[in-house]
Amino acid sequence: MEAPTLWDAPPPFQAHSATSREAAKSIAGKTSSLRAQVFALLKTEELTDEEIAIRLNLAGNTARPRRIELVASGLVVQVGTRKTASGRSAAVWTVKPTNIGSNA
Repeated sequence: MEAPTLWDAPPPFQAHSATSREAAKSIAGKTSSLRAQVFALLKTEELTDEEIAIRLNLAGNTARPRRIELVASGLVVQVGTRKTASGRSAAVWTVKPTNIGSNA
């Protein structure tokens, strides 16, 4: 049996947390397309997590884990920081240059 790829892997959850497990279960059928949306967006713009969520009309708690998965897979990297709407400093993300032409 083949191991799942990033695009079809189930969402991670905290094993000690029933609410984390339930949240992962509730979004399981959508994570692949959400990862793809975040990846496609970051191919066109360098964005903070807040900006990713706004551009894709997603909750931060939905967008951020998808970006984290892309970072863990080596497809997305931090390229700097900038201020958020609240004035706090936030990491800015983009697709790793070697993956720009990729659908990963």
